[in-house]
Amino acid sequence: MARRLTKLLVANRGEIALRIIRSARLFGLKTVAVYSAADAKGAHVGAADEAILIGPAEAAKSYLDIPAIIAAARQSGADAIHPGYGFLSERPEFAQAAADAQIVFVGPRPDVMAALGDKVAARRIAVAAGVPVVPGIEAAEISAAREFAALVGYPILVKAAAGGGGRGMRAVAEAAQLEGALEAAAREAMAAFGDGRIFIEKYLAHPRHIEIQILGDQHGAVVALGERDCSIQRRHQKIIEESPAPGLSEKTRARISDAALKLARAAHYTNAGTVEFLVEDDNFYFLEVNARLQVEHPVTEMRFGCDLVCEQLRIASGAGVSEPPPPRGAAIECRINAEDPEQDFRPATGTALHLNVPGGPGVRFDSHLARGAEVTPWYDGLLGKLICYGANREEARRRLVNALGEFALLGVTNNAAYLRDIVASEQFRDAKLSTRFIDEFFSGWKIAESEIDAAIVAAAIIAGEEAAPRPAGERRSPWDGLDNFELWGSRR
Repeated sequence: MARRLTKLLVANRGEIALRIIRSARLFGLKTVAVYSAADAKGAHVGAADEAILIGPAEAAKSYLDIPAIIAAARQSGADAIHPGYGFLSERPEFAQAAADAQIVFVGPRPDVMAALGDKVAARRIAVAAGVPVVPGIEAAEISAAREFAALVGYPILVKAAAGGGGRGMRAVAEAAQLEGALEAAAREAMAAFGDGRIFIEKYLAHPRHIEIQILGDQHGAVVALGERDCSIQRRHQKIIEESPAPGLSEKTRARISDAALKLARAAHYTNAGTVEFLVEDDNFYFLEVNARLQVEHPVTEMRFGCDLVCEQLRIASGAGVSEPPPPRGAAIECRINAEDPEQDFRPATGTALHLNVPGGPGVRFDSHLARGAEVTPWYDGLLGKLICYGANREEARRRLVNALGEFALLGVTNNAAYLRDIVASEQFRDAKLSTRFIDEFFSGWKIAESEIDAAIVAAAIIAGEEAAPRPAGERRSPWDGLDNFELWGSRR
């Protein structure tokens, strides 16, 4: 049933909140931002038509506080909520709370989200739909685990039934590690998700991570918008994604897309989602469904010339999906994070003292960053996503190398130089992709001395500008003397 939406509350922060606000404006909606005390000066707060404080810096008391967000929606008169990704985006109780308040939730129904959010339940749906799954068992008792390992051979993989992001996941290389891995995975899953259930699968040594973007409407129609290769990961967290998946045969590509559509129809899926698979030796296996918009959705948008957020809003309004246009070219995305690749990806904080954003044909930078923006320890360290499009993969790759070279951020240690070296490498150029890519080719990465020299020169230039005479009473920079500069992941 069609429903005209007028005002959208964005239940998120950072780059994704800003990105949703922009599309909602194009869709003709008024927008409402919610923010914590730590985000009072956030870009999304200034971009929205209205902004409502929902709590202190702690996510549990702000962005994860369902009653506070529903209250903000009621206070503002919002008739729809977009959850973005992360935070409450895959919490069925949040979708249900919105429905109970007669507010449109821009995403799948609560029951569908609950079924697909449980990996064991999602696995059962896939099996019933005839979609291949990795050999595994749902029982996690030590005796059953030993029997399964004896059948398929080590290594095996212990996984949490709830949640994701690599938490509650353990690779077991030999029998002596099995009992400890089961206990550790269950403890971590309970701490992270409040659900200690685990299950076991055969470990695939060199799989590729391939996912299919889907859109489903409220009338039962589902379409697929190509695939993305998200194989380059560190600690099960994606850092580089691209579309199309290089080297994938047309036959395999078609089979994976068909499997994703089968599963989506079996689950009665609506709105945007992603069906994820592992691919090894031309065999593919269902992994999970992300019942939300993905971080890497821009590479699909670049190839299909679409706006997935606007498509989500259309579907939430009751419109039907239509067959997507033929894809064209190639797109690659890098996630620029506040972290130090030389120090085991230790999270970083700081103030964006200087920012240079790359540009040119086929270059897109999705970010909430601006000079003076604070990167705090309270939230995820994603600073922005740099996406480059080209007529083919090599053109997109070259553009991305150049764009990463142009990107400069002073004040917050980040992984841009690390990403540039990956994208510029012959291994990436030749698409030697698997989820083991980082371990095999970039585990001991160090920043080049030339990068450190460039950081010092850039810092000196900007420090000189800051030290120039200022009007009476204007505060000098707190970082005169180059004490706090960090560029492209470098440290003085």
